[in-house]
Amino acid sequence: MTEVELYGGPLDGQTVPVDTDDGDPDPWTAILTPGCAHPGGRSLYAPDPAGRWRWVQDVPWDAM
Repeated sequence: MTEVELYGGPLDGQTVPVDTDDGDPDPWTAILTPGCAHPGGRSLYAPDPAGRWRWVQDVPWDAM
């Protein structure tokens, strides 16, 4: 596990632990947050080409 800072979205500036498995071709994390656009949904963050974990979108729970 690694602590990463989140950029953009409802959790901007917060740090969270993520599992940074080097073998994963599409790393991301989905976090339950009160600021999510979908009640009970998750805010999805993924690393950009520079390695910063940026907000991608909010996802409804049933779409996960």
